[in-house]
Amino acid sequence: MPVPDYQTFMLPLLKLASDDVEHRLRDATEALADQFSLNESERNEKLPSGERIYINRVRWARFYLMHASLLFNPERGIFKITEAGHQLLADNPVKIDTNVLRQFPSFRKFKENSSAAK
Repeated sequence: MPVPDYQTFMLPLLKLASDDVEHRLRDATEALADQFSLNESERNEKLPSGERIYINRVRWARFYLMHASLLFNPERGIFKITEAGHQLLADNPVKIDTNVLRQFPSFRKFKENSSAAK
């Protein structure tokens, strides 16, 4: 199985955080690699920068979920779900992607600011 794209990691990452416990990003990336049954080769596949691809994609998933205010960082390297994150999961989404995130004002503002900066 190829390493999933960052949007595919969004729903599992939010579900992982739904226990209201503070999670270390490092532990979450390993848990998601296990959940997606990534083999050793897939876990070690790297970007030209040297960062492992699956870790990069989980980080991007977290980044976007944070900009939608579904996750927050109580401290560096730690994340936790927000009430909005719980509410989204209560709707039992089949997937979460950037189209789903657009329903959140904070995400729309982030995207607008990103576009304006170009």
